[in-house]
Amino acid sequence: MTELIPAPRSIVSGSGEVRLTAHSQLYADTGTQGVGHWLRTALRQATGLPLREGREPGDAGGDGIGLQLDPGLGPEEYRLVSDGNGVLIEGGSPAGVFWGAQTLRQLLGPDAYRRAPLGRDRAWAVPYLTIRDAPRFRWRGLMLDVARHFMRKDDVLRCLDLMAAHRLNVFHFHLTDDQGWRIQIERHPRLTEIGSWRARTKTGHRASPLWEEKPHGGYYTQDDIREIVAYAAERHITVVPEIDVPGHSQAAIAAYPELGNTDVIDTTALSVWDTWGINPNVLAPTDNTLRFYEGVFEEVLELFPSEFVHVGGDECPKDQWRRSETAQARIRELGLADEDELQSWFIGHFDAWLTARGRRLIGWDEILQGGLAKGAAVSSWRGYAGGIAAARAGHDVVMCPEQQVYLDHRQDPGPDEPVPIGWVRTLEDVYRFEPVPPELTPEEARHVLGTQANVWTEVMEDPARVDYQTFPRLAAFAEVAWSVLPAPAERDFAGFERRMTAHYRRLDALGVAYRPPAGPLPWQRRPGVLGRPIDGPPPHR
Repeated sequence: MTELIPAPRSIVSGSGEVRLTAHSQLYADTGTQGVGHWLRTALRQATGLPLREGREPGDAGGDGIGLQLDPGLGPEEYRLVSDGNGVLIEGGSPAGVFWGAQTLRQLLGPDAYRRAPLGRDRAWAVPYLTIRDAPRFRWRGLMLDVARHFMRKDDVLRCLDLMAAHRLNVFHFHLTDDQGWRIQIERHPRLTEIGSWRARTKTGHRASPLWEEKPHGGYYTQDDIREIVAYAAERHITVVPEIDVPGHSQAAIAAYPELGNTDVIDTTALSVWDTWGINPNVLAPTDNTLRFYEGVFEEVLELFPSEFVHVGGDECPKDQWRRSETAQARIRELGLADEDELQSWFIGHFDAWLTARGRRLIGWDEILQGGLAKGAAVSSWRGYAGGIAAARAGHDVVMCPEQQVYLDHRQDPGPDEPVPIGWVRTLEDVYRFEPVPPELTPEEARHVLGTQANVWTEVMEDPARVDYQTFPRLAAFAEVAWSVLPAPAERDFAGFERRMTAHYRRLDALGVAYRPPAGPLPWQRRPGVLGRPIDGPPPHR
């Protein structure tokens, strides 16, 4: 069972196999005990084998599993050797050992992904081989939008398991937007009392005439967040929270009207937004707003130990600021040229604030407008151009261009595709995505931290719809993020499809409601729900 995804750097096959039995032991050396606990639990559930804890390195034996660190390997690099001595996984860090454990799980076959044994006798065998592997990028991300449609905590934990199975290691948690505020902030309770739910929800694209006429909402308590962060850490995934400023903020303004541009509109009349698109109601550039969000970020930093904190910064219409005497007075006070520089000042304030606390700000590529804050990193979503500009200016970049890796975009041009959004991005299209623009010099390219696929949930009302849009394309994306591949046109997509035949069985065992290669199943379609398809190939830049 060597049809591995993502593809390893090197695999050398031998002759023979290691058979796990009721007598097999699992030995975890110093520093790998957490990985050992995870692996023992996962394999016990699936196989029913006890995999007793070995006390000495030799306890792995000819039919056991050993885990240990090798300081000669890179931080996430691993080596897996299966031979007459058993299975040995060595990593340059616990993360490297964990990624090797994920490969072992694939080698054991799709039933190794089940939560209970199937109740029939079977051999659990690993072929003799040697695998050497390491990731191409250190940021291999997935962004999940839980603001537009809330996902229960258990669904978020399941998402983390699916990320780990594909060796993705950054979970970008989009927690706030116009349509909902999803994180408890103790000093500002109305953010969840009022901002976490809306009275109804648009069904389909914003031009659709259809509505779901019932309240929608939910939020994560601070203990929920602690649990999610800890669960992710056990899987060597970093959670990067996103708290949007100064746009995408109507849910916060509905809860605290003084945050909005009160000299332009009656902010007390605003409610949590029930439709989609770019919202004109943005935060006021006042000291009160800054102090309010500093309080929000203080609690966020206590919950998330990540190096980066995402502040959004995208799609902030400036019309209210143009009409607001308060905003115009702030522009004159600061000696700014225009409203774009006002947004740059707003983002720069939080860049300095986060830097002073040992963290780094990251935002969508609109934060380039009006001048980029000195220490900020950029999520390049409007094509490659923002990422190229940022890298050339010496800023770190995560490449996530809408035209390539927005997984809410449709997977096929066929009429049965549910709620078709955006350009057609097939499994092959994602497999041929290249995160590093060829325009960058080697020095500039070093600023590309990695890449990320984004899952926006305006038209994804439940986890099954998220599964459909995300898989199988996330498997292709994971290989792009992890493996060292040829140039896009030279990649062996036929070979990837062959390996996907085995991988679909793993996804089946995991209960993933992916899009089948032949097209959507009857219950995956959404006839009569208006989308926003865009014809033709997407622009490359």
